[in-house]
Amino acid sequence: MRNLLRGIHDFQRDGFKSRRTLMERLAVDGQRPQIALVSCSDSRVLPEMFTQAAPGDIFLIRNAGNIVPAAGNDTPGEAASLEFAVEVLGVRDIVVCGHTHCGAVGAILRPETIAGMPTLESWLLSSQETGQIVRERYRHLDGEELMRVAVGEHVLVQLQHLRTLPFIARRLPEPDFAIHGWVYDIKTSQVQVYDVEADAFKPLEV
Repeated sequence: MRNLLRGIHDFQRDGFKSRRTLMERLAVDGQRPQIALVSCSDSRVLPEMFTQAAPGDIFLIRNAGNIVPAAGNDTPGEAASLEFAVEVLGVRDIVVCGHTHCGAVGAILRPETIAGMPTLESWLLSSQETGQIVRERYRHLDGEELMRVAVGEHVLVQLQHLRTLPFIARRLPEPDFAIHGWVYDIKTSQVQVYDVEADAFKPLEV
């Protein structure tokens, strides 16, 4: 904690200077983010860092497992944030970003590892399809290979959940509105992007 508090002072003294004009403009004019991004709370995953985004570029929604509960779920926080991004801020691209070595996905595959944590168990149940898909399709895999596939399938489940939200479903036919699936590799910083036509995650091409 002491290091973080020192970091606040250092930023206020030095780091903020180069962004003062930008932050003053954002404070006065408001935010107009390029995307809304649902990310895991994992401390190793920093979307602003690996996208090199500036303040105001990303409307970021973080939770354990980068989960988007489907419409009708009793935990509407993520949907409320996304609705604000779409309806108020005018965001036209929504990204669900999973990551390698994800503890939440690991817990979905092995729920016994979180026994005694009822809140977390209840939260991960909102994405139980991930476990079902992995058990049905990937029995032949194990270890890191299984986890990598599971992380990708987990992202695809969240995209399906996104499609059930009325304010998303209403806009999906519009040509300039899109939802995207990414997987960030913690060890390499590589980003895999879901290709709908190939039905596969592929390395990002700029």
